[in-house]
Amino acid sequence: MKITDEMIRNYKNYLITEEKSEVTIEKYIRDIKTLSLWLGKREITKQELLSYKAKLIEDYAPASVNSVIASINGFLMFHKLYDLKIKILKIQKQLFCKKEKELTKAEYERLLKAAKSKRNERLYLIMQTICGTGIRVSELKFITCEAVANHKTTVNLKGKVRIILLPKELCKLLSKYIKEQNIKSGPVFITRNGNPLSRHDIWRSMKALCNTAGVDKAKVFPHNLRHLFARTYYAIQKDIVRLADILGHSSINTTRIYTIEDGEIHRRQMQKLGLVHLTA
Repeated sequence: MKITDEMIRNYKNYLITEEKSEVTIEKYIRDIKTLSLWLGKREITKQELLSYKAKLIEDYAPASVNSVIASINGFLMFHKLYDLKIKILKIQKQLFCKKEKELTKAEYERLLKAAKSKRNERLYLIMQTICGTGIRVSELKFITCEAVANHKTTVNLKGKVRIILLPKELCKLLSKYIKEQNIKSGPVFITRNGNPLSRHDIWRSMKALCNTAGVDKAKVFPHNLRHLFARTYYAIQKDIVRLADILGHSSINTTRIYTIEDGEIHRRQMQKLGLVHLTA
């Protein structure tokens, strides 16, 4: 059996009926199309899939490999090709985050300052909204004039509903922006045509701040602001269950990833135990 355009279309329609997000659907379909391109005129067999898995392992990090395998297995399950499923890689639980990948509070503040210096008020407020509430980029559309007035918003995505409280300081900033932009109702962050901003628009605008802010581009993307919120919240509150609710995670295991600290912080914590003595 070969992967056909019709098979991909049917799978995409299934994902839509399952109410997967646009980003998720785009990612799954891209993974399947890439596999199809790699196969060429060859049929999809277990041996071919194992060869493709080996290629992925050579080219990508384990987590990325597992992400692609999940897309492929979902496609196979939908088409009842159960015997072709391939196993994900076993990855040891990550104890520490990579310091060079995580955005620090100081770097975040430099990004805000850079946005201000470039007079990009919208981006300045978008970054504070994500970092101040922990919402996803896809949830920015729920930050409306009405939500700002009520100091809270209701997020309804993927069949999940949760309330997000908006800090008073953030509401003051957003209220001023709403008045200046003469936005009467609906989403606060919109394009000139009145459409919600895309993830790519925000990502590109944030990258443009890096040189001015003196921050490594590898650290600067919208989702890292959500990570910074999670780490900061957990460092103060130490309540991972409540944090999972705020972030909209179904599993605390997902939340744990957000709260991982770098190895240097852990080393300092161990040194404070006072259990190693240099002199007898």
